[in-house]
Amino acid sequence: MRETVYYQRGMPDPIYDENFIMDIVHCHVPKARALTNIDETGGEARTYTIDDKIILKVQRPQQLRSMTSLEKEVFFLNQLEKQTDVHVPRVLGYGKEGALEYICMTKIQGIKAENIKLTANEKTSLLYILGKELRKIHGIDQTSLLNSGLFPCDDPPDLKERIKRRYQNALLKKKDSYGPGKMESISASIENELENINDTGLFVGLHVNPYICHILVDEKTHQYSGLIDFGDAYIGHPIFDMWYWKIKSRKKLMDGYTFEQPVNTAFQIIFDMLNAVSQLVILEEK
Repeated sequence: MRETVYYQRGMPDPIYDENFIMDIVHCHVPKARALTNIDETGGEARTYTIDDKIILKVQRPQQLRSMTSLEKEVFFLNQLEKQTDVHVPRVLGYGKEGALEYICMTKIQGIKAENIKLTANEKTSLLYILGKELRKIHGIDQTSLLNSGLFPCDDPPDLKERIKRRYQNALLKKKDSYGPGKMESISASIENELENINDTGLFVGLHVNPYICHILVDEKTHQYSGLIDFGDAYIGHPIFDMWYWKIKSRKKLMDGYTFEQPVNTAFQIIFDMLNAVSQLVILEEK
């Protein structure tokens, strides 16, 4: 499996002035008027909002890493625009200005789901719609993604290895309360569950983290607005766009995912196995 590598940790990370930002934006949106906000909450990127409807997303130099790529994000977003009706940003332009790499794109209106308190019904609705959106994202023609050379690809053994690492790490955090005997028993049970996977099924382009930090909702209605930040995308099993949620939420997500058609047997086995392993570890998932 690939490890994350940061290439240039010591690089300066300037916040650019409005004139510089607007010069870039005007190359793609000539009638843009003014910088209205700068968002510092992103990890690998910083975003500049223009007229409250355009986003200029820039790569933060010291956060440049092996798994994140704005060029890859642009490619993925363009493919989603061509092939689906999912609610994601629309690319208006991409390029480099000196050492600065950027995407100019439309802004998805709303606030991050992590910043509001959803009722039970609102959360169920959100999960259902997100499930439908993920099915469309996973259902696009994968040929263009594979041929682009931009997307890292998992091999079949990586599926089990990713799951094993996640839950072994979770177990280590509980070692003081579980004790060595129980730890060994749970680890053995996890290995047994993983042995149920004989067919890894189809690997697809993944968002990687379609969780509340990347889901936008309407501030008043709390209804789903869209999904952002595709820069960490890779080609792997669809289950890894679901595993951040607790078991109960994951099942609601699956209801939306299978709204139009069921998943195949291989996918269902992996989905059930992941839930079984989560239950074994009693993991406090996100």
